[in-house]
Amino acid sequence: MKQITFYFDFISPYAYLAFEHLPKALEGQSYHVRYRPVLFAGMLNHFGQLGPAEIHPKRTWTYRQMYWHAREHGIPIQAPEAHPFNPLPLLRLAIACGHDGYCNRHVAETIFRFVWRGGLNAADPARIAALAVQLQATRSIDDQAVRDQLIANTSLAISEKIFGVPSMAVNEQVFWGFDALPMLRQFLEDDPWFYGADWQTASQLPMGVTRIPPGDKKT
Repeated sequence: MKQITFYFDFISPYAYLAFEHLPKALEGQSYHVRYRPVLFAGMLNHFGQLGPAEIHPKRTWTYRQMYWHAREHGIPIQAPEAHPFNPLPLLRLAIACGHDGYCNRHVAETIFRFVWRGGLNAADPARIAALAVQLQATRSIDDQAVRDQLIANTSLAISEKIFGVPSMAVNEQVFWGFDALPMLRQFLEDDPWFYGADWQTASQLPMGVTRIPPGDKKT
């Protein structure tokens, strides 16, 4: 049985879609999943990137594509009242309901559906407080240990070369994105392609040019 670590942030529609579709995508495989909440914004800051919703044309495409994927895979979805939103309370709630920086599937499912079904305010403190009661959280989202665990989760993910969400890690191999689920399945099936030249040499391709960041002067 292979162990999968599922890295996610509730802010990501693709993380929601991957979470919902994972059991069907891996049906018939022997695996165990650990669900680790991380702060996507922390990854963006570390790698110097903007999120999809921060680039106007990409923002529109993201929402259209998420609805299309949801239709194609029969996954109910409705964007929250506003997006992006501050996901910190929800990420901390998942940690407060779990152990050692992980949460179980029931907790993740409940919070994902809180965000991505119903079109309501995902950052409403009153709704989040009621959700904490529903999930019978054993710790407060304001506990320093809970806050520190989310920081540690995100730092650990970055150290393990996780750069976005959703990411599914099996041993040292990382599969990023909703559309990587078929690739993950083939890896679990021990497809020999993953041990061949294309996989191995992909990391060795030289960079031909490095783009100058906006605001930097060419020297």
